[in-house]
Amino acid sequence: MVKKDKQKDNLFRSYLFLRCILMYDNLYFSFPLQKRPMNIEIGQTAPDFILYDSDKNKVTLSELKGQPVLLLFFPLAFTSVCTKELCSVRDNIGWYNSINAKVFGISVDALQTLAKFKEDQQLNFTLLSDFNKEVSRAYGSIYEMFGFNMKGVSKRSAFVIDKDGIVRYAEVLENAGEVPDFKKIQDCLKSLN
Repeated sequence: MVKKDKQKDNLFRSYLFLRCILMYDNLYFSFPLQKRPMNIEIGQTAPDFILYDSDKNKVTLSELKGQPVLLLFFPLAFTSVCTKELCSVRDNIGWYNSINAKVFGISVDALQTLAKFKEDQQLNFTLLSDFNKEVSRAYGSIYEMFGFNMKGVSKRSAFVIDKDGIVRYAEVLENAGEVPDFKKIQDCLKSLN
């Protein structure tokens, strides 16, 4: 009888332990389990992706080898800081073009939202929709919880990828009110030529 009670007690403790683990994971994951965001390191190969742009064209990162790429993840179209950041890039696109750098803005907004944002702000570079949040997660650039209980919004981030597909600059900002250090980004891009 004592042995059976001990077995039940051990079984119950195991159950509680597993339940605690699952509860902890559910704070981070949602079922079914999702991949945790990765941290991108300078010198590593940039995670490849296929996304659609605001004109509904497919863009594959690995097909851009041979020229430097600047990826700018931003939280949401039509918000003040995102608009300011991307309009600054728009106003300086000549510099990026002069060094043959391809610039992409990436957010979890829908294609139609990005198309309207691009049109309204007269953005002269490509906006990509990461609506499924896979690329933002792969680049460690996702707020699992954002303002107003929005889940899965891109963090403001910048990545410079060289012509061989290697990450040469990585900046992921926790504060959505800040913008990447464009002086460092431009210095990095200059060093690649």
